[in-house]
Amino acid sequence: MKNSRQNSAIKTRDLNLWYGTFQALYDINLEITPRAITSLIGPSGCGKSTFLKSINRINERLGYVRISGSIEVHNKNIYDPDVELVQLRKNVGMVFQRPNPLPTSIRENILYGHKLHRGSKWVTRSGEDEIVESVLKQVLLWDKVKDRLHRRAIDLSLEEQQKLCIARLLPVQPSILLMDEPCSALDPKGTAAVEELIWELREKYTIVIVTHNMAQARRASEECIFMLMGKVVEKSETQEMFVTPKCKETADYIEGRYG
Repeated sequence: MKNSRQNSAIKTRDLNLWYGTFQALYDINLEITPRAITSLIGPSGCGKSTFLKSINRINERLGYVRISGSIEVHNKNIYDPDVELVQLRKNVGMVFQRPNPLPTSIRENILYGHKLHRGSKWVTRSGEDEIVESVLKQVLLWDKVKDRLHRRAIDLSLEEQQKLCIARLLPVQPSILLMDEPCSALDPKGTAAVEELIWELREKYTIVIVTHNMAQARRASEECIFMLMGKVVEKSETQEMFVTPKCKETADYIEGRYG
């Protein structure tokens, strides 16, 4: 586990969330370690994805969502009135279950967010080339696509599309990457490739990943959070949770007694 004395990348205090009259999250108090991979596990409907989407306020797109408590990203409450959603989502990137590349070229997919956020700042063609090469190398795609950057992104394999969607976030220099079951649409080979990428990125980014795959959580994360019925049951180092869970509910879930 990373040094727990570091400032938390994400900290929640008494976080509650309702979809209309249905309460999905109950008094969530968590601290997420910076530059580490934290997995969220638990049965379907337990609040994992809801919690993940709260960290960059995507849930607010639904008009019937109500939230109480606080979420701090690098010691700043994201619900403070002076927080701009565009800036928050620039700092906290999101990767979804199915890859969602834009219907443009590989190159234009990479530069989309950069162009969107740079404002009036002008960048040369060679500067853009450097950005494209740098982020594709970070996501272990450069050698595969460097000779076809002007080909359509949707022609890539699902594994390559998912890596591209991660790469698309990086030019705007986020500090946190949220991943909601990023391997659920991939075959075992693609899953292994994306897990390798996530592991490579952990030194530069705080990564929070939702997964239903217990083996993946054990392989690809350093810390683990188990959720049940909208509540956090347990948080610990991943290996500790899988070998010696503290709570009976955690042990029952890991051993496949429900879920």
